[in-house]
Amino acid sequence: MSPLKVTHRDAATGPVLEVIGELDYTTAPQLREHVTALSLQSGQLLVLDLANMEFCDSSGISALIAARNHTQARQADIALSAVPAHTLRVLRIVGLDQVFDLHADGQSVRRA
Repeated sequence: MSPLKVTHRDAATGPVLEVIGELDYTTAPQLREHVTALSLQSGQLLVLDLANMEFCDSSGISALIAARNHTQARQADIALSAVPAHTLRVLRIVGLDQVFDLHADGQSVRRA
């Protein structure tokens, strides 16, 4: 089991949170705290870089949805980049691939 680590950096379009390790029942609140601590401005883009996320359970998916809700409440946008195959499969099964803006990597995230 890998503990969750969330790092923060700023990009031209807004904050980028890199999610490293396991996003599960015990660690999902940690991601929620990081997202709500951001001072998102209207029109910014929050990118969740999931390239190094090793595992994501239903609580992790709920945390991603909560992050989306938080950004929308601040009139900002959210994108998921480098979603691991196992998580992408779940997102597709439950239809969240139609809800989230998904990108192969952080370099492909562009403002529409």
